[in-house]
Amino acid sequence: MKKLNIEKVRPIIKMAIDEDLGRGDTTSGLLCKKNTTAKAFLISREEIVVCGMDVAKEILKQYNPKLKLRVHIKNGESAHVGSKLATIEGPLRDMLSAERIVLNFLQRLCGIATTTQKYVRAIQGTKAKIYDTRKTTPGWRILEKYAVRCGGGHNHRIGLYDGILIKDNHIAQLGRNFYPKLKKIINEAKKIKGAKFIAVEVDHVDDQLNYVLKIPGIDIVLLDNMGQWQLKHAVDMRNKMKGKGKKPLLEASGNINLNTVSAIAQCGVDRIAVGAITHSAAAVDIGLDR
Repeated sequence: MKKLNIEKVRPIIKMAIDEDLGRGDTTSGLLCKKNTTAKAFLISREEIVVCGMDVAKEILKQYNPKLKLRVHIKNGESAHVGSKLATIEGPLRDMLSAERIVLNFLQRLCGIATTTQKYVRAIQGTKAKIYDTRKTTPGWRILEKYAVRCGGGHNHRIGLYDGILIKDNHIAQLGRNFYPKLKKIINEAKKIKGAKFIAVEVDHVDDQLNYVLKIPGIDIVLLDNMGQWQLKHAVDMRNKMKGKGKKPLLEASGNINLNTVSAIAQCGVDRIAVGAITHSAAAVDIGLDR
């Protein structure tokens, strides 16, 4: 699993601390002596997949380098109700000031990882893999895509810059006779450095897919909002392709949820893009107990 680049996350952490701390924690300043130290535990209050311990460590460091985090359950591992995720030790005043920011990050990231794992488990036994989308919280994309990886999912492109995805609105502006124009665009796309893949979205199997499959150089065909019959038909069309060239991967997307994902995976697609694992994941319940 690709690790989180904490350098890129520091601006988000700083913004969250500035937003909450402002001129200082007046309440903890009143109640806690400056030299008082304590120990507390991050406790899971439900079944979760852990994510964000490295972020929590960085947050505590920003409040006070003397705050130390000892991790008991690592990122990507499961925790049960009542599990001690980590121990925090150090100055009590700063620990209490940092509590809400630490929990805000952990609850959101663990929520995404936990939701992702539910989808991953739902398609076990098939060849399909769960992928995220760009439907992320503004500013949080790196973090949320990291949480997807912790939950056993995979990352689609990070942004518009590292993958080429020719969507339906792009194809629409090519006109009805899109095939020769699209073929030329794909040839140009293959020359672009830094693009991890070239993908093309299709809305209709017979009207579009049969043409798209004939164009060499396409890595992924995105099957948008298709029913199971259409997905199976698309898989059959792809599998019957002749020639020695690499056959594109097929990716299902659009309004996929936990009730439908298993049946979609059984249609034979290679990838399933699920926006819900980021945009609709519920925060989990984690507490700081002394």
